[in-house]
Amino acid sequence: MIKCLIIDDELNARELLEGLLEKFLPKKIEIVAKCESVDSAIEAISLFNPEIIFLDVNMPGKNGFELFKELSVIDFEIIFTTAFSDFAIDAIKFNAFDYLLKPISHLELISTIKKLEEKINKNNQQKNLMLLLENIDFQGNVFNKIALPIETGFKLVKTNTILYCQADGNYCKVFCLDGSIIHLSKTLKFMEDMLPKLLFKRIHKSYLVNLNYVMEFNKVNELNVELVNNIILPVASRKKEELIHALFTTNL
Repeated sequence: MIKCLIIDDELNARELLEGLLEKFLPKKIEIVAKCESVDSAIEAISLFNPEIIFLDVNMPGKNGFELFKELSVIDFEIIFTTAFSDFAIDAIKFNAFDYLLKPISHLELISTIKKLEEKINKNNQQKNLMLLLENIDFQGNVFNKIALPIETGFKLVKTNTILYCQADGNYCKVFCLDGSIIHLSKTLKFMEDMLPKLLFKRIHKSYLVNLNYVMEFNKVNELNVELVNNIILPVASRKKEELIHALFTTNL
């Protein structure tokens, strides 16, 4: 069951959406709370930790967009609901999962929840894979970390938590599984020489990638690879055969 919160200043609107969810999606959605204002919603979010929020835009006092000014962390999906279609652009700017125009169609609502389920399932699969790979020592060593030089000293990082590295002039950015980015005053060549060559391959003059996190290699039109977190990186044509060899003949 997906926990949801309904925020709308109009009682009829809250009850209508509640009725649609209970009638058409009773085994998929659990309504944990209904709120009539941004202020009451903040308390409900803290209390119930919803996975999705149906948020009305045009409300007295504080409108729907002002909710985000009150929260330090947004760890839920947002579906904006409003009678005014001109709010769509603003909704997109806030990276809303979807946008439903009132009166809400049950068919559009069902379609939106189906897309949400697919996204949640995909994210869960990726998280499980990342947790698995993060806890595997691909090198068979007890100590499988490298020391990355940063401004204040060194940062110790497990090699198998590095997704890819990107050149940034004479500097380098290291992108990790947890979403963090480490900025180094070293070149990409420095990282290439430092990391295990069995796991990391230079696919482009600007990218060094961990092969364990490559999900797809696309060779139609533009060459690129897609990683487990949906990041797409370009592959240089001169690196194509080398990458194919690494992906399909190397026993990782």
